[in-house]
Amino acid sequence: MITLIKSATIIDSSSAYHQQKKDILIEDGVITQITDSITKKDNYQIVSKENLHVSCGWFDSSVSLGEPGFEERETIKNGLNVAAKSGFTAIAVNANTNPIIDNKTSVAFLINKAIGSATSLYPIGALTSGSKGIDMAELYDMQQSGAIAFADYNKPIANDNLMKIALLYAQNFDGLVLSFPKNKVIAGEGIANEGINSTKLGLKGIPALAEHIQIARDLFLLEYTGGKLHIPTISTEKSVALIKEAKKKKLNVTCSVAVHHLTLTDNELHSFDSNFKTNPPLRTAKDTLALQKAVKNGVIDIITSDHNPIDIEHKKVEFSEAKNGVIGLETAFGALNTVFSIESYIDSITNKPRAIFSLDKISIAEGEKAELSFFNPDENMLFTKADIQSTSKNSPFINKKLKGKVYGIFANNQLILND
Repeated sequence: MITLIKSATIIDSSSAYHQQKKDILIEDGVITQITDSITKKDNYQIVSKENLHVSCGWFDSSVSLGEPGFEERETIKNGLNVAAKSGFTAIAVNANTNPIIDNKTSVAFLINKAIGSATSLYPIGALTSGSKGIDMAELYDMQQSGAIAFADYNKPIANDNLMKIALLYAQNFDGLVLSFPKNKVIAGEGIANEGINSTKLGLKGIPALAEHIQIARDLFLLEYTGGKLHIPTISTEKSVALIKEAKKKKLNVTCSVAVHHLTLTDNELHSFDSNFKTNPPLRTAKDTLALQKAVKNGVIDIITSDHNPIDIEHKKVEFSEAKNGVIGLETAFGALNTVFSIESYIDSITNKPRAIFSLDKISIAEGEKAELSFFNPDENMLFTKADIQSTSKNSPFINKKLKGKVYGIFANNQLILND
């Protein structure tokens, strides 16, 4: 199969063609030519779109899919299709299924279900057996079967010694440990950021302190043990400061932030819409600005959609009873474009997460494997429920203005374009 991409502006800071408009020829999944103009032939499939931009394929480091066990929320097949049409050529899939992905057999199940898809699936194995936080799971066996990291999704490890042992043990095979930043005792029964809005609305608050204490503990443990630690979805200004200080000490720590924490605040809670119920909770405008700044200056390493489909039975209920979680694959690009320039965050969704999760770097150059995302960064749109292709509809961006349009991807020698 031969694919010709016409008049595409290349966004790849590592490429000699960065910010240049070029034609790109792909043969059998490999970029064979990049030049000003390539003549079309009858057997070529053509990608020609208005204001077409192309970057290295986007990688989302935190995606939840329902299968196995919660197929009513999202199947692997549909989830990978949504990811492709949202511009993602690879996703890391969380272990929060039923049963939990905590052994080599379940890791192999995820990988096998994704065979043949344009978007690549990389499993994150559970850090503890059943994600119960009691006994460490079979980390080495899972890595040998294809797991790229270990985490109990959205569940903090309360046992300090267990986290210490995990950090020590994972070093034997260069494993990456994730630790969710929340102290459950401090958070208590809270359901929203503790502050003015939670007080006004009568919602039990989660102090930002719950996040800070957990991060501080994990950083002390990391300093003691060594190893590699990734802290997912931080949400506060103080968390940024803690991680910045740890990096100054040369600790091997990285972190991510969710798109919704970069673009939304707890002011959204006045509608009592459970689509704004997240974990960590939406924070203040001051926190949001601090997070945006940290992405630009590199303290925050990567950005994730933190895509987490929740069925209507668990979302269309009272705010206090609703499950945490939002879908985010379809709106990640358009939401980020409302607060950043494309150059300021593209590395945070391409090669930076690949490096953290020990995946091969990709680039737009002749002779390289073609793994590309196609988009128009300038087109404005109003995102509606009708635009959602995910099985679950729990998006916090319904009826919000987004900027940019995703055209699709080329990956695994497949071209996937939106209609």
